[in-house]
Amino acid sequence: MIKLSRGMYFLFRPSLLLVAILSILFFSSCASYDHRLNDPRTDYLGLREPFASQTRAELADRSSYWDEDVSTGSPSILIDLSEQKLYYYKGNKLVGLSAVSTGSEGRETKIGHYKIMKKDLHHVSSECGDYVDSHGKILLKNIVLKEVPMPPGAHFVGSPMPFYMMIYPGVGMHAGFLPGVPDSHGCIRLPISMAKTFFEVTPLGTPVTVER
Repeated sequence: MIKLSRGMYFLFRPSLLLVAILSILFFSSCASYDHRLNDPRTDYLGLREPFASQTRAELADRSSYWDEDVSTGSPSILIDLSEQKLYYYKGNKLVGLSAVSTGSEGRETKIGHYKIMKKDLHHVSSECGDYVDSHGKILLKNIVLKEVPMPPGAHFVGSPMPFYMMIYPGVGMHAGFLPGVPDSHGCIRLPISMAKTFFEVTPLGTPVTVER
């Protein structure tokens, strides 16, 4: 597959109203701490200013698009880990692009060739989530069930992963927070608008390639 040059992607700056709205949103499902979030040397989705000077809205995706009407043909998906981008094809034509956040160091999304195995609009993780007490108070947040012992009297509440599409057991694409770096426990997080679009147009069995 041939990727279009970056200069051909339509970039835009959100309006002040959109900035205010996006600043309120914070997707944290299957999140993990990453020191790069506070490292001024880290580039966030093409921005060249330190993290401290940016609002969450300014760190939001600025290059995703969907132009499915321009082409027909069988769908296929390419996820580039080094670019943190998802490329959506119809036949041999690129019809969609989305920023992503894939697995963080030590939890990397696996390179390989897969297919969409399962789709679940209201998926809840059975592995990633919070330990909560009987009153609903979060005791431990954003843990992996098999890695962190459960405190006495607590129960596990899985993280919501809306518009989930599994590519291999335990890992799939879903709506989530995009900090601009790999940050998940292995899943491929997408902006909610792109996750919704891809969920609606992607049939089971669609080929998915993950490469670096």
